[in-house]
Amino acid sequence: MMNDRILRALRCENYNSPPPIWVMRQAGRYMPEYMALRKRHSLLELFHSPELAADVTMLPIDAFAPDAAILFSDILVIVEALGLGLEFKEKQGPVIERPINSEKDIHHLPRIDLEESLAFVYETIKLLKPRLDVPLLGFSGAPFTLASYMIEGGSSRDLAKTRKLAYNSPLVLHQLLDTLTEHVIQHLRLQIKAGVNAVQIFDSWANHLSPSLFKTFIAPYLERIVKALKDSGTPVIIFCRGTSAFVDQLTELKPSAISIDWSCDIADFRARCPEGIAIQGNMDPYVLSASHECIKKEVHRLIDAMHGHPGYIFNLGHGITPDIPYENMRYLINTVKELREELAAETVN
Repeated sequence: MMNDRILRALRCENYNSPPPIWVMRQAGRYMPEYMALRKRHSLLELFHSPELAADVTMLPIDAFAPDAAILFSDILVIVEALGLGLEFKEKQGPVIERPINSEKDIHHLPRIDLEESLAFVYETIKLLKPRLDVPLLGFSGAPFTLASYMIEGGSSRDLAKTRKLAYNSPLVLHQLLDTLTEHVIQHLRLQIKAGVNAVQIFDSWANHLSPSLFKTFIAPYLERIVKALKDSGTPVIIFCRGTSAFVDQLTELKPSAISIDWSCDIADFRARCPEGIAIQGNMDPYVLSASHECIKKEVHRLIDAMHGHPGYIFNLGHGITPDIPYENMRYLINTVKELREELAAETVN
């Protein structure tokens, strides 16, 4: 029988059980098993091989038994499918070889069939389903975050080119966002068709925008995605960096869940979040660099703050970092599970 605790939480129906746990980037560079694979294969080789991607997805499941698996892939596979060229450089991260520099570049983006272009992603999902006894989460980058990578040519400290475009040529940016929104919808629908149980949309660069720019260039496109996926019945989680600046705008989108970073107070967010929307995350990833005592204290703080909430999912406020001790990840998950058992026993008594 599948452990469906996270699906119940996403429906805000986890009334009599403490929160499920999974961790963003739970299959990653802090794991020796993962690094052994990276010595033999590039990132793109891992993404493009369904067998290898499935094996990487399973690494934290086998090691720590969290309550969900998240597909091993990358938000930029859509950008790669658009023919802009994608490379992951050591100590630099993703590099877009042919970035968007003009409206003409947007018009020249090819028409693509993601079912064919990203077949390796959907095949990975199909390979994973019989191996898992926990739900599988799919994901995509959000339109704005994908657009920023395409415009900046990679990671950026301030998204200067993207923000200048937003002010100087807003219609051009809207054209790009409109195109990307359709691709994100198709990508997520195809993941759902292949068998994922829920999906998360990552707007990792939202924190660079003011609330007014968020309202113009992020919210309408996220809303389109949420509405487009509603008929699937599949839970949709939205993650935005800089959550505290956009609380009301995020809740107005009415996703199944909002994944929050560490910039906001979780009790305050809970008070402002309407019933029926699950809440995920909030723990600063660097807590995991500290002592077990510190980790345990933070786990208790968050679970106490969310006590009685039927839709809380324990997670970090962003992805786990490569420098985190492997055993601290194990300790985190075991601590949440032990506290869960204690709370469950108190409920029975």
